[in-house]
Amino acid sequence: MIDLRLLREDPDRVRASQRARGEDVALVDSLLSADERRRSSGVRFDELRAEQKQLGKLIPKAAGEEKAELLKRAEQLKADVKAADAERDAADAETHELLLRLGNLVHPDVPVGGEEDFVTLETHGTIRDFATEGFEPRDHLELGQLLGAIDVERGAKVSGSRFYFLTGVGALLELALVNAAIAQASAAGFTPMLTPALVRPQSMAGTGFLGQAAQDVYHLDKDDLYLVGTSEVPLAAYHMDEIIDADRLPLRYAGFSPCFRREAGSHGKDTRGIFRVHQFDKVEMFSYVAPEDSQAEHQRLLEWEKQWLTSLELPFRVIDVASADLGSSAARKFDCEAWIPTQGKYRELTSTSDCTEFQSRRLSIRVRDGKQVKPLATLNGTLCAVPRTIVAILENHQQADGSVRVPEVLRPYLGGREVLEPVSR
Repeated sequence: MIDLRLLREDPDRVRASQRARGEDVALVDSLLSADERRRSSGVRFDELRAEQKQLGKLIPKAAGEEKAELLKRAEQLKADVKAADAERDAADAETHELLLRLGNLVHPDVPVGGEEDFVTLETHGTIRDFATEGFEPRDHLELGQLLGAIDVERGAKVSGSRFYFLTGVGALLELALVNAAIAQASAAGFTPMLTPALVRPQSMAGTGFLGQAAQDVYHLDKDDLYLVGTSEVPLAAYHMDEIIDADRLPLRYAGFSPCFRREAGSHGKDTRGIFRVHQFDKVEMFSYVAPEDSQAEHQRLLEWEKQWLTSLELPFRVIDVASADLGSSAARKFDCEAWIPTQGKYRELTSTSDCTEFQSRRLSIRVRDGKQVKPLATLNGTLCAVPRTIVAILENHQQADGSVRVPEVLRPYLGGREVLEPVSR
């Protein structure tokens, strides 16, 4: 959540942020009104309580008619204090509820607009010309079937659409990717973490995933637990309700977990293969830093993502995501999109978001710097979303005979294998 003091001091900035996100601007005025009621009812309660305490001191000393009047006033005060307390609680609850609906403040450098209004910042690698090489590229599903690596038919039989099995070299390729990603993250100073896949509501809400993203979240009603869509959630909640000493920052974690997404808004999109699925594994980077260091850390996370995709020898571009395409927690987000030959376009493989103090305020995570205790900043960045990375590797490194060249960085994790060979031709 944002700082209420900032809202009071500069409501126009918050309105502009909401407008850039394509969100309800009227929410700002509703929140200002609720906050004013919260503060005025709090003052009213404090005044009545002070009078009540003062009256409690006078009554024992009074007698006769004076005492009767004081007792009468005490009864009235008791009712007034109870009413003021209820009014304060109601205003406080309304303020908190409205505050949770407000997105993070959009960074001033973020391009304004919708999904297609991003700005391309960099382009890396060379896109292969398959026509010059003399063959038509196969898509990842056809390659995966040739290699005995992907089985979507049995995935659908067992679990339904958008589920799959990775088999043989497909399973080995996932394990190689995860191990290589964790190795890179560890070398960069991240602490490897295996995180829970089920979290409590306060963890999910605290990271901002029960707002605009709620339709894509799986909820277990019987247990009131949520399946995570990313290990960002448990990694953010890891230090919930804690105060961290400033000299411990930055804290960097690399979480590996299964991820679950309904993909409720993607009906008919990417239905072939394993590009958009309900369950997948991912290595996620997560940082806790001092607020003043968040923008520099955001660039570091992006550099680590670029290092990873370069090591996989994939052509990709970096985009500055437009305001209306940001998640509610992100002040700014960069995506790395790899070229997918059979689609003839770049598709998202990794993203990194600067969430500033938004999540730490919701999760009550603070930093102690001398005598000062304040919210810190959190950031996240995908290092390896496994199925999409497999898609990009198969399609970009395929050969005319249906085999796939293994990037050098993965070979030590595949027993030195340089090529994945078809199991059937």
